[in-house]
Order: sequence, then structure tokens, then C-alpha cells
Amino acid sequence: MIGTVKELYITQGDANKTRQNVEQISVDNAGVKKDKFYNKNPMRAILITSVKSYNLAQKNEINIQAGSLGENILIDINPYTLVQGDRIKIGNTLLEITQNCTLCQGLSSIDSKLPKLLKNDRGIFAKYIEGSSKIILGATVQILNS
Repeated sequence: MIGTVKELYITQGDANKTRQNVEQISVDNAGVKKDKFYNKNPMRAILITSVKSYNLAQKNEINIQAGSLGENILIDINPYTLVQGDRIKIGNTLLEITQNCTLCQGLSSIDSKLPKLLKNDRGIFAKYIEGSSKIILGATVQILNS
């Protein structure tokens, strides 16, 4: 399965948790550089979300903007069948899936129906394995195994 990176985000460490839409991110074993969660938890280092999540919300009359789910990388293919240990290549960067994204209270603040709706479709966490440390907007996404 092949897709594309649609958006990239970094969460700033300010009190408002400002989300910055960027053209590229730098990743390493500690996560996304300049992100407030960098070097916090290697199992939750990089959050990947699919446009499928936003489409599902919209079909249920919940209008949210890309980036609202806290993702670092928004892609246009569905990675939610991947399990721990599966790999995904984004451009020349190899990532390994570490776990499904858990639901958080922040989703309820957007809409009370959102946590239940996105229970299995919120996102997946990955860690950097090898290759380029730069992921750019528009990069090719390839699911290597599932």
C-alpha cells in the first residue's frame, strides 16, 4: 500500500500546546525534534494519523481541522491494521509501529462523541529505526508489512 504525507505538525511546549504546521520534521530515536513530547517516551515518540480519522468524524457531523488529533504525521492511507513491530517507510525514513494511540480527555473537549467514534481509528505510534532523519510534506508512504 502506498500513500502520501498530507500534513506535518509539531506541538509547542507553551501553555496552549500550540500546534505548528510545518513543511518538514526531523526525527530520531527520541521522537520528533522540537516537539514538546521529544525525549519523553520512546514508545510514543511519533504519532501517525490517517485522513480516514477526519473523514469518519466529518461523516458523523464532527468538524475538526487536521492536526486536532495531535498527530505529527497525517497520511492519506489507512495504517490502523498495523501492529507492534510492523514497519512503515516514509520517504527514506524507516519507522516501526510501537502501539495504537490511546484515547485521551482532549478528544472529549472537541466533541463528547469523538473518543468512542475514534476508538480504533485515532492513530498509531511509531519509533525511528533508520534512514533519513528528515520527513517532508508530500513524501511517499509505504506500508512494508501488516
